[in-house]
Order: sequence, then C-alpha cells, then structure tokens
Amino acid sequence: MPKMKSHKGARKRFKVTASGEVKRGQAHKRHILTKKTSKRKRHLRRSALIATRGDVKRMKRLLQSF
Repeated sequence: MPKMKSHKGARKRFKVTASGEVKRGQAHKRHILTKKTSKRKRHLRRSALIATRGDVKRMKRLLQSF
C-alpha cells in the first residue's frame, strides 16, 4: 500500500501544537476592513484553536501528523 499523503490545503491552513491541539487562523480579515473597529482587527490577527473534538479528529486525519 502506498504512503498516505497529507491534504495540502489543510497543511497550509492548520498546525498541530506540541500538546496535540489544532491551531487555525481567524476569518474576516481579508477585505472590507474600513467598517471594522481597530480592536476587532487587532483580535483577528491572533490564531485560535479548533474547539470541537470531531473537527480536531478530522483535521489530524487530513494532516497525517498523528
């Protein structure tokens, strides 16, 4: 059986931390930024964690890191 390949799109968007959590970027920071407050834009710079256990499991399967 050939090696499993990681999902390239997922690999570019998500990272697995040392503790096994999955990090993701925030949405809504690409365009139409004039109406968004500075505070909102500042908070969107930070990365977030995927909270749902089912989603974490799916992401790890796509990333093939575990």
